[in-house]
Formats: sequence, structure tokens, C-alpha cells
Amino acid sequence: MDQPFDPAAMVARFRQRADAVRNRGLPPVEGPERQRFREAAQTDFMDYAMLADAEATLEDGILILRIDLRPESAPD
Repeated sequence: MDQPFDPAAMVARFRQRADAVRNRGLPPVEGPERQRFREAAQTDFMDYAMLADAEATLEDGILILRIDLRPESAPD
């Protein structure tokens, strides 16, 4: 690696991956295989989207991803 690691660039790449999974079509498969593909795509999207929402920092050589999974509270 010639360039230093950029946590924000990594998060941006995961945002692009989440968009790609959301927008890709289903291959020409039928039956249970189609359902498995759809479920895998949903899981991929969820994982990529969570990482895309992360606050990423590099502290003393340790990558820290902060992802708030708390439910949104009702407005006051």
C-alpha cells in the first residue's frame, strides 16, 4: 500500500457496495434458488449499509467502527 489508510474512504466504498446490491437485478434462477439469492442480497445490503453508516477512526493503528444500533427515539 503506497497511500495511508483512509477510514472515510473505506466507509464510502461500503456505501457504494450497498447501493450496488440494492440496484442489482436477480439472475435468471427459479424456485428455492431465487429465494436464497434474494435473502443473501438482503443480508449483503444490511451489512454494507451498516458499515456505510459507521463513524470510522484509526487510533494507534486500530480501526474503530462506531455504529449506532439504538432505535430512534420519538421526538419530544
